[in-house]
Amino acid sequence: MRSAWKLVTRCGDGTNTLGMLANESFRPAIAFIFVTAVLDVMAMGLVIPVLPQLIEEFSGANATAGFWNGVLVALWAAMQFLCSPIIGSLSDRFGRRPTILISTAGLAADWVLMALAPNLWWLAVGRMLGGMTSSSFTTIYAYMADITEPDKRARGYGLVGAAFSAGFVAGPMLGGVLGEFGPRVPFWAAAGLSALAFLYGLFVLPESLPREKRMAFAWSRANPFGALRLLRSHPELSGLSIVNFLLYFAHHVFSAVFVLYAAFRYGWGAFEVGILLGLVGLLDMIVQGVLVGPAVKRWGDRPVMVFGLAAGAVGIACMGAAPNGWLFTLAMLPNALWGLAMPTLQSLMTRLVSESEQGQLQGANMSVASIAGVASPLFFGWVYVVSVGNAPGLSFFIAALVLLAGALIGLVVSRRAAAAEGA
Repeated sequence: MRSAWKLVTRCGDGTNTLGMLANESFRPAIAFIFVTAVLDVMAMGLVIPVLPQLIEEFSGANATAGFWNGVLVALWAAMQFLCSPIIGSLSDRFGRRPTILISTAGLAADWVLMALAPNLWWLAVGRMLGGMTSSSFTTIYAYMADITEPDKRARGYGLVGAAFSAGFVAGPMLGGVLGEFGPRVPFWAAAGLSALAFLYGLFVLPESLPREKRMAFAWSRANPFGALRLLRSHPELSGLSIVNFLLYFAHHVFSAVFVLYAAFRYGWGAFEVGILLGLVGLLDMIVQGVLVGPAVKRWGDRPVMVFGLAAGAVGIACMGAAPNGWLFTLAMLPNALWGLAMPTLQSLMTRLVSESEQGQLQGANMSVASIAGVASPLFFGWVYVVSVGNAPGLSFFIAALVLLAGALIGLVVSRRAAAAEGA
C-alpha cells in the first residue's frame, strides 16, 4: 500500500497531490480518506474468495449456494439503495466526521457478526448491515468535495478511485491466502482492517463541514426517492445522472458474466481470472491516481469525461470480439481509460449543488448505482444465457453500446452547459 500511496500522491508533472488539493490542515484528512478507502475495500475484497464457500457450507449444495449468493448480493445492493441517501443527509446535518467514524465502526462489527454467523439467515443479516454501513462511501465523496476547490475535485475523486482500486487489488489476493486457513479467517481479518480504519480516523480526521453550512435533516430528502429528486433540480445534473446510471450499468457486465465468459471462451481458471482482475485494478489505480489530474488540467472535466466513456466503449467492444486471451488482455488498455470518466463526472455534479447538499447528492448517486447494481447483473446474466452458444461476446457488445450512449449524452449535456455558460 505504501507504493500505491506514493504513486497516487504524485501528479504527472511530479508535483505533490496533497499540497495541490487542500491546505496544510486538511492534508492528514486526505491521507485518512485514502487509507480508509483502501482498508474498507480491502475488507470487502477479503471475503470475496470465501463467502460462496461459507454459503455452500451452510446450504449443503452448489446450486443452492449459487441462489443464496445472488440473494445476499441483492440484499447488499438494496440496503445501499435505501441507506445511502440517509447517510448522506445525516452527514449534511451532523457533519462528515461522526458519520464516517460510526459507519466504519459499524462495518467492523458487521464483519465480526459474519465471522460468527451460525447459519445462512445470520449471513443475510450481516450482508444487510454491511450494505448499510458501506453507505459511508457517500460521505467520503462529500468530504472530498468539502475540502477541495471545484477545479481540483476531479483529481481528488481520482485519488479516491485509486484507493478503491488499490483495495480491490490487495483484498481478494489476501483473502485467497487467508482462506486456506479456514473460510471464516478472512472475516476476522476484515474486521481488524475496519477497526484499524476507525481508530486511525478517530485520531486523525478533522471535521470538514462547518456548522453554519449544515442542513437540517428531513426524511423528504433522506429517503431514496426524495434524494433522487435532487438530480432533477438542474438540467445538466439530470443529464449527468443518466450518464452515471449507464456507466454503472455497463460496468456490471464484468461481475455478471466475466468469470463464466473467460472459462467458456478461453479456458481460464481461478488463477488466470485472479491475475487479470488484479491487473484491472492496477491499471485503474494508475489512470485515476496519476492521469486524471494532468488530463483535467489540460482539457477540462467535460472533454475528459466524454473521452473516458468513449475509450471504455472501445475497450469493452474489443473484449467481446477478442478471439483469444491475449487480445482480450490487450483490450484492457483502452478499457482502463474508462477510469477517467468517474472522477470527472463526480466533479461536474458537485458543482451543481450547494455545499450543504453534497452529502445528499452523493447519497442520490449511490442510490442510482445501486439500482444499476440490481438490474444490470440480472440483464447481462440473461443475455449471456441466451447467447453463449452462438455469440458469447454479445454481453460485452451491449455494454459497449450502453457506455457509448453515455458518452453521447455526456457530449450533448456538456455542449448545452458550455452554451449556457457562454450566454
